[in-house]
Amino acid sequence: MSDAHLSSLAFAALPLHSTLMQGILEAGFVFCTPIQAQTLPVALTGRDIAGQAQTGTGKTAAFLAALYQSLLQRPADSARPATAPRALVIAPTRELAVQIHKDAAVLGRHTGLKLAVVFGGTDYDKQRRQLEDGVDVLIGTPGRLIDYYKQQVYDLRHVQVLVLDEADRMFDLGFIADIRYFMRRLPPPDRRQSMLFSATLSQRVLELAYEHMNNPELVQIEPDKVTIDRVTQLIYFPAMQEKIPLLVGLLRQFEAHRTMVFVNTRRMAERLEATLRANGVNAQALSGDVPQNKRLRFLREFHEGKLAVLIATDVASRGLHIPDVSHVFNFDLPQDCADYVHRIGRTARAGASGDAISFGCEEYAISLPDIEDYIGHKIPVGSFNPDSLPKLEAPPREASAPDHGGPRRSGRPGGGRPGGGGPRRGPPPRHRR
Repeated sequence: MSDAHLSSLAFAALPLHSTLMQGILEAGFVFCTPIQAQTLPVALTGRDIAGQAQTGTGKTAAFLAALYQSLLQRPADSARPATAPRALVIAPTRELAVQIHKDAAVLGRHTGLKLAVVFGGTDYDKQRRQLEDGVDVLIGTPGRLIDYYKQQVYDLRHVQVLVLDEADRMFDLGFIADIRYFMRRLPPPDRRQSMLFSATLSQRVLELAYEHMNNPELVQIEPDKVTIDRVTQLIYFPAMQEKIPLLVGLLRQFEAHRTMVFVNTRRMAERLEATLRANGVNAQALSGDVPQNKRLRFLREFHEGKLAVLIATDVASRGLHIPDVSHVFNFDLPQDCADYVHRIGRTARAGASGDAISFGCEEYAISLPDIEDYIGHKIPVGSFNPDSLPKLEAPPREASAPDHGGPRRSGRPGGGRPGGGGPRRGPPPRHRR
């Protein structure tokens, strides 16, 4: 871990409530990251914030510290019922909502404020009872929040702080109508503090901010830098039948202990999990079809180091802070350029370094030119000897027809015959959509 990502501003120099400061120190925070150093002095005065910074740079701690400070220095309305939250945090995914709740519990453990997190897929009655028992800070995903609100399980009339996390992802997932639904039912912008944080601030996000916020202060940390400097990027060009052996060989070479592998389809995630397990790699697939309780268990085991490899579709590529992810593999190149950045942002978080390795196969190499245009540079090309790839054990009851996530295209990136001698190197022909 490097301290080069930190600013010179210490948390102790900020006018933070003593109970909040105690939680911050116990969490091991001493100096602010750049996004924290630029947003907290403004947010602690009660101003609205629209903040942009690269993923993994401390946005969550920034808005949680400001949220807690606002609630601690401004007492609640005496007429407020217990079921009326004082702060509302909206996140686009279940995993991100759970992560925010976990961080909030750590930072606010001495504040006496009551937390609740709600999200779809599990624990419907349990989460409802949490709200009925009373809550100060409510964290959740749009669908479950709206469900409980329409049933009058809680109300929004006493919200003092609103946080929208990963706002651009809200647009991508089609939640913007839900967000506007909430904002129309909250106290007016001049009677609440609003904070919007995201890895990117597009024009549509800024329009939302200026429409429903009170003249927010715009804070952007290195907005022109798309990818993180501390991520070492590399791409290989294997044939389709070489992809899994190459992945296994690299995982063994790196002695992977906390590695994320991204694929584009659920079927490929399941096939890859079975093959890796059959060849001695402790791997688990995570996709949108995995039940919520299992998803959370897999993430917990990966976070604790009990699970070496997490195979994920893009459901897990945004907003998760998992420390010490050493390698990210794009087993399938993403078809959306921004997803490449979000995927490789799972490593090199909070000042650490990491490696992002991609496979440019004949199915998805067509995305490479657009990805390189988006990140502003060529990805260095690696080479391998097909004859040195490991021979793999087939998983039990392996599907007879492997899924590669799309129709087969002719042509072999990198040239050469399957299994031919000599290193495989070089990019495929350049295509444009």
